[in-house]
Order: sequence, then structure tokens, then C-alpha cells
Amino acid sequence: MKKYIKVVYGLLVIVATQISCQSEADKPVLTVTPLQINFDADGGKKSFIVNTNAPDWTLTSSDNTWLTFSTNEGHAGSTTVEVTAAYTPITTLRTSTAVLHAAGADEVEVTMSQAAAIYPSYNTSPQSPDATGMGSDARQLASRMKLGWNIGNALEAIGGETAWGSPKITNELIALVKQNGFNAIRIPCSWNQYMENSTTAKLRTSWLNRVKEVIGYCIDNDMFVILNIHWDGGWLENNCTPEKQTANNARQRAFWEQIATHMRDFDEHLLFASANEPNVENATQMAVLTSYHQTFINAVRATGGHNRYRVLVVQGPSTDIEKTNTLMNVLPQDTEENRLMMEVHYYTPYNFTLMSQDESWGNMFYYWGTGYHNDQDPLRNPTYGEEATVDADFALMKKKFVDKGIPVIIGEYGAMRRLDLPTTDAINNHLASRAYYLNYITKQARTNGIIPFYWDAGGTGNHGSSIFDRDTNSVYDTQALEALQGAIE
Repeated sequence: MKKYIKVVYGLLVIVATQISCQSEADKPVLTVTPLQINFDADGGKKSFIVNTNAPDWTLTSSDNTWLTFSTNEGHAGSTTVEVTAAYTPITTLRTSTAVLHAAGADEVEVTMSQAAAIYPSYNTSPQSPDATGMGSDARQLASRMKLGWNIGNALEAIGGETAWGSPKITNELIALVKQNGFNAIRIPCSWNQYMENSTTAKLRTSWLNRVKEVIGYCIDNDMFVILNIHWDGGWLENNCTPEKQTANNARQRAFWEQIATHMRDFDEHLLFASANEPNVENATQMAVLTSYHQTFINAVRATGGHNRYRVLVVQGPSTDIEKTNTLMNVLPQDTEENRLMMEVHYYTPYNFTLMSQDESWGNMFYYWGTGYHNDQDPLRNPTYGEEATVDADFALMKKKFVDKGIPVIIGEYGAMRRLDLPTTDAINNHLASRAYYLNYITKQARTNGIIPFYWDAGGTGNHGSSIFDRDTNSVYDTQALEALQGAIE
């Protein structure tokens, strides 16, 4: 009898075990990869993959204030869930948990964390969007800009507004510029040296007020204004690299939140520009630059008011036409349609426009263009970069951007005066060819739908490019001025 009971008991154990194993095998499985997602302070998009043999699954999140999910439910099989994290204005780490459920399966948790912001948010008083006085899109504004001028070596000067030899900008100077045919002004501006607190990236209110005052001069004279972050010590321009990306995006955001908030009440006559001449040589650096532009756009738009609709300007890699044509294949995203412009610069050929001494790789050019070569001084005639090059370069920008409804500005162009040549005839021939160069660049830019901004650094005399004498508020270089004016008639 005991033996019989043992056998029966053994059979029951075997049956129970088989039932238990069968039950475990039939239990739905829910897995998620990865289980940890980390975002930097700028946020962005990442994803995880859900796999299950259950008919359905759902997702709940412990915090939806800074995270959004492409879906919070799915079915049997494999599903990719995209997670978007917002920029954090918080200077401490934050975390959130997403819990995935499927009937009969064990729950799975995905933890998401976001690094602390490097600087506090300066978008402390966002306004509701205000379209008053902001009715023109980028193409409409571009059609109204005829000829632009740079206040170079002034507000961007390291050491202060007058540190590079220019007097303080006055309304009289701006009125003189307007009277002589310019209706747009680009203001190169430094910000990094005007931080009140480098730990928080807080800008001095006194500097913000001074820049606002100069913008007011321009707009009071019915001129368009482009305000940028210029070279600024090179913190952005020389560091379009993955290693500097997080820190530079934080500074870019902090500066533009303050600039945009302070200048928010100006109407559409004011445009903001993300940078100046960002050094980019390859696709990796281009991706970093695009992130800097995206941070700029997001920061300005978030301040609201007129800034929600303000036209913004982004720069091509090194503001070089060939690099821009090759590398800039994706523009940053904007919440507003048709409110972006592109910027390139033009100093081709360098040997003629800016080169101040002969180098092992080439000589200075004193002359430029058809009809201006000097047979008596053949080593100083150009060997590249004349009319055909200009035509081809500008056609590239027309095809890539202008024809697609994206206006382009030449934010800088010009050529130095060479007054130290060996003979009077050489000087006169040089100056005539320089005038021809300025006229040709300006005319061809406008022919291709590109807005030209002449680079005036305030220097008179040899190797200078100034059209106006800022000390006397008078025209200094009539020949160059007439070349520019003649191109827009």
C-alpha cells in the first residue's frame, strides 16, 4: 500500500511539474531595449524597442512635462518608440520612469535621465506671439533690402567699442550711411566679454542697452538691421566640434535668450544672425554647426512676442560658398515657415581683396577684371577668381537656396585699398580695378537674388576699406561709393 501511495504521489508531482512548466512556457513575454536612456541638457530624440508576444501593450510615464513618446501602446511583435526630451532649464539632474504593461507579462521599467543645464534659463518672461509689425517673410524682406553696410571694428571690438580705432557709433553716422544709398546695416557684435557673471553667462544690462541704442539709430533711419554674435573671441567659431558641442550650445542658448528678450520689441526691421564665420571643414563639424543654429532658432522663438515671427539668419560652413554648397544639405528646423535666410561671405580672390604680403604659395594681386590687367606689372595680375568665378559661385547659391525660396545675403565683401604701390599709374589702375570689382560683385549678387553687405572696418588710408570717415561723419572713398551705388541703379 505504501508503495502504491508513493507511486501515485510521484505521478502527481510529475504532472504538477509538467503543468507548471507548461504554464511558464505559455506566459507572455515583454522585453525592452535599452532600459536606460540618457539625454544631455539640450534634449533631443532617442528610442527604445519593445518586443512582446502578448496581443497588446501599453506605456505609462511618471512625468510627461519634459518627455513625449511617439506612441504609448502597441501590439505583438517589435515596435520602436521614439522619446523626445525638451531642453532643461534646470541646473540639477532630472529623471523619469516609463512603465510598460502587457497582460500576463512582467512589467518592464525604462529609466530616462537628463543632465543638468550648464546655465540657468534666461527665458524668464516669454510673451504670447505678436505678429504686429512682423508681416513680411524672409523673401519679402529680402526684396526690400537693396544694399547693405557693415559697422565693422566697433561693437565687436575686443576691449570695448572704441578699442580698434573707431569712435562710438552715432545717429549722425547712420544717417550719413542711409543718405548715400544703403538701406540695411549689419552689426557685428561681441557678447562674451560683456558677461557680468561667467559662471551663469549673464550679460551686462549696460551692454544690452548700448546695442539696443545702436539698433534704434538704424531703425529710426528706416533701415533694416542684422545683429549677430561675431567672432567673440572664437568660442563658437573655432569650436564646431563634438567635444565642445554641449558647452557651446549652452552658451549659445544663454546669450540668445538674453539678446532676444532685450530686443524683442523691435519690429521686422531687426533680424538676428546666429554666428559670423564658423570654421567647418567636414560633415561632422557641419552637424555640430547645425546644432548651434538650431539652438539659436529655438532660443529666439521661445521668447515669444515679435521674436516668434522674426526673420533669422544662419551661416554656411566658414561662410564659404563652395563649402556651403557641398556641406550644408540640411537646414535647421523652424516653427515658422519662410522666416530663415542664409549667409555667406565673399573675399575671392583673397590675393586681391585681403592679402597684404606675398607668400610662398602666391603673390598679391593689385589688379582685377577684364580691361584692368597691367602689362607692365604682369606678376600682379590675377591668376584666378575673376568674373567667371564670381558668376559660377553666385549661381551655386541661387540654385541651392534662392530658387527654393531661401534668401541669401553676402554678409561681408570688399577689397582693401593699396596706396603704397611703386607708381602713380599702378595706384590709379589698382583703384579703378577695385571699383570695378566692387561694382561687379554687387551687381552680380543682386542679379542672382543675393543681398550684398559691404565690409567697412572704419580704416582710412592704405590697406583700409572704409567708405566713410567716422571721425568727421563724411564720405571718404567716393570712388568705391559710386561703384556700389552704380550697381543698384
